[in-house]
Amino acid sequence: MMLQIKEKKIFIDNIKNQLQENLNVGKPLKFDWFREKRFENKRLYYLINRLTKKAIFVAFGSKKEQQKIVDHIITNKARYLKNIN
Repeated sequence: MMLQIKEKKIFIDNIKNQLQENLNVGKPLKFDWFREKRFENKRLYYLINRLTKKAIFVAFGSKKEQQKIVDHIITNKARYLKNIN
């Protein structure tokens, strides 16, 4: 259990480092500013802003939860995008 948590933390830290170098990391979901990066059977969801060169992580969940997470993020996009502007 602890090993899985540590592996997830390392994965998220690696994505954070990659995003500092290049905001085009990950697969776009419906919009260029909304992306995901896979880790085993989980996905890290995040938003990017090219103008401010910032990214914000918004969710980490399974493929099974994907549609619910995507719908929630798109519904609340104004609130999330405000945080990276």
